Amino acid sequence: MRVAVIGAGIVGVSSAIWLRRLGADVTLIERGDPGAAASWGNAGVLAASAVRPSLDAAAIRRAPGMLLDRDAPLFLRWAYLPKVLPWLLRAARHAGQAEVARIGAALETLVTDAVESHEALAKGTRAEAFLRRSDYVYAYQDMRAYTADAAALAIKARAGFPHERIEGRAVQEYDPALGPGIGCLAVMKDHGFIADPGAYVSALAQTFEAEGGTLWRAKAQHLVLEDGQVHGVIADGETRAYERVVVAAGLGSRALLAEAGLDLPLETERGYHLQLSDKAGGPRQPTMVASGQFVATPMTDGTRLAGILEFGGTEAGPSRAPFGLLRRQAAEAFPNLALGTAREWMGHRPALPDSLPLLGEIGQSGLWGAVGHHHVGLTAGPKTGRLLAEALMGRRPNVDLAPYAARRFGHG
Repeated sequence: MRVAVIGAGIVGVSSAIWLRRLGADVTLIERGDPGAAASWGNAGVLAASAVRPSLDAAAIRRAPGMLLDRDAPLFLRWAYLPKVLPWLLRAARHAGQAEVARIGAALETLVTDAVESHEALAKGTRAEAFLRRSDYVYAYQDMRAYTADAAALAIKARAGFPHERIEGRAVQEYDPALGPGIGCLAVMKDHGFIADPGAYVSALAQTFEAEGGTLWRAKAQHLVLEDGQVHGVIADGETRAYERVVVAAGLGSRALLAEAGLDLPLETERGYHLQLSDKAGGPRQPTMVASGQFVATPMTDGTRLAGILEFGGTEAGPSRAPFGLLRRQAAEAFPNLALGTAREWMGHRPALPDSLPLLGEIGQSGLWGAVGHHHVGLTAGPKTGRLLAEALMGRRPNVDLAPYAARRFGHG
């Protein structure tokens, strides 16, 4: 079977590798370097405990106050509000208790075995060298802040990730990089991180080619569709025939899927990072600074501070305020970090209003989608790719893919 996969981020590359391993003749289509967008700029964490939806009732209640607080990790470019408001209202419909429970269960399927899924994908390849097993730490200013997060921590515990609470002097004994501004930790086992996300995805793309896949460096412009069936892809003006097409192109997926009649409500959650030039003064494991909702990760070429959520669309450049928040709160949490030479980055997380990705076939068209992972694209990429490959190749995955199906958007 000839299959095209459009998009060489972690989701697309993972899908291509597993399709190839299951016997498909696979072409991976990417105009730039594999892993050069959101897969390159993320925090690198394998967040196996990330089973809470991006938006719930508590987050919605807090949002107005956060938008007016310079030290809160939620930002909005106000000129973009009219465009994003319909999406936000649609997302609010999924914030009730029953919906949060349903969405959380579907997220558990994709993320709780993230470390093992990455190891299965990368075992025996050059990419394996970038994989690390580690604790995952939530760092709080004090016991009051820790207690306020009790509900979220309880959700993680029910998903199989209980935490050890560390407070007082024991905080700095656990990790000497943490400053006196951090008074309490929640330490979870069985997590991991990628020491260089860009190099990791690049190495996986090389593995795909070494295993017999084809990398076509071109911009996918259109799908070839006849009578509701996909027959190929047009990229850089050239048409090639395929029996199945997988769209995993991040925000670019919306236009391609629209050609098949799917109006995908895909929005960008703009994320930010500061890449420091070395690891001195940084944590020894990924550490979420809870007050700023960003993660400090010890990567190969220095500590990375990554996170933040901003609604601002794709056309406007980076905002200055998120970088300022990262600098202020990182200086308090890690007082010995050298923040002066940080490299700045802003990128786009593809997000759907119910906090779940699209994963599956669009009707019975032969066109498949794998997009919309919010904050867990790196975490869930290999599991997503394997489930998609099994379903596309006619094997029955051992999980129900209905929560991720296109029919929830009125198609198929």
